[in-house]
Amino acid sequence: MLIVLAAAALSLTAAGPAAAQDGTGACPADLNTVPSSDSVVRFVKVAGLIDPAVRDYMLDQLDKAEADPNAVGYVLWMNSNGSVLGDDDYLELATRLRESPVETALWVGNAGSTARGGAAELATVVDLVAITPNSTIGRTGDRRLPVEWGSAFGDAASRLETGLFSANQAIEAGISVGPLENTVPIGSFATMLSGFEVFECVNADGALATVPTTQPLLSGLPLAHQLFHTVASPEVAYLLFVMGLAIIVFELFVAGVGIAGVIGAGSLFLGGYGLAILPVNWWAIALLLLAMFFLAVDIQTNVPRLYTIVGLVCFVLGTWFLYDGVSMSWITALVGIIAAVLYAYTGMPSMVRTRFSTPTIGRKWMIGEIGEAVSAVDPEGTVNIRGAAWRAITNRATPIGRGESIRVIGINRLILEVEPEDGGAKDYRERRTGTQTAE
Repeated sequence: MLIVLAAAALSLTAAGPAAAQDGTGACPADLNTVPSSDSVVRFVKVAGLIDPAVRDYMLDQLDKAEADPNAVGYVLWMNSNGSVLGDDDYLELATRLRESPVETALWVGNAGSTARGGAAELATVVDLVAITPNSTIGRTGDRRLPVEWGSAFGDAASRLETGLFSANQAIEAGISVGPLENTVPIGSFATMLSGFEVFECVNADGALATVPTTQPLLSGLPLAHQLFHTVASPEVAYLLFVMGLAIIVFELFVAGVGIAGVIGAGSLFLGGYGLAILPVNWWAIALLLLAMFFLAVDIQTNVPRLYTIVGLVCFVLGTWFLYDGVSMSWITALVGIIAAVLYAYTGMPSMVRTRFSTPTIGRKWMIGEIGEAVSAVDPEGTVNIRGAAWRAITNRATPIGRGESIRVIGINRLILEVEPEDGGAKDYRERRTGTQTAE
């Protein structure tokens, strides 16, 4: 009991983090009875790219840690492929971490996590770096921080510009520093907390035992920050942007009450926000816009032709070269390209053909309309009526050549029954009926 009370008293007067409450006494029979202090370590989870939403969240949590008298540590719980912040924003974040009066740490965890690019370079400005087994750090790329700040990577800095270190490799290179020993990776919250305030004692075997006395305080992105962080991921930003364009084109050609237009505008806004945050090739975005324009030209005629092919080529190139500095999953790119092909060749032509089939609009007005054969109708083909292409069928006795004038004489679901404007086949049943009526 005296040992425990002495440890508690020392915890109140310990100067700075990583202080031990007792380093000489025997351990109690049950280490779970070791009293915890009021001190807290704030864990800030950073997943995905470090974008403005994540940066604001990190700085907000750092402000709270610095304002909390019980906070002895601030840990960036990292699993990130890099940063998409501008140079000034990144430098401000690094400066705050470097000059913070609270001890800061970067922990690459859990197992299988990574810290790359700008996320890895933050190791230069924190007080403690730790890596979970099976995790990696590196591929920092070009230096972002002032040279006079030095580097946490030492002689390994040049290797880490393009390479990755595992936990053990990082420890051997002097990058990852364990709170108690420099020879083991940091694999748990308890081990990470041991880098701050601990209770030390000697167990029955005469070995030194340490028990963290600080409490972890975990936090995640608020809902609004999470929304903008999600849409700023490469895959989501791309899909929202192209989906918004496709829905707006859909709204232009299909009669409706505007719901699709509102959804398309919302998707386009969120996708545009994500692309504005991410490093992109603006000429690739221009190609995506041109692709939808070219597709819309052939959608108007309801027959995929040269413009559709040109549009799809622009779409593929715009998708493939959209990002500069960050990568997008090839699965996402493939899904987008396949969806664009189906949209151009099956989806929109079917919608345009059926836009006059609703009871409100009707299609009886088409009976007697004069049009032009887009392709030979013998007995099936495609015709153009008032700028829209339709599938058509004619009597085998009166085949219609491409470019010839036609007249609509009937409608069978989505297929028009047509005949040549001049010289159409005669229905002798109708003629006999007319003759009998006259008699």
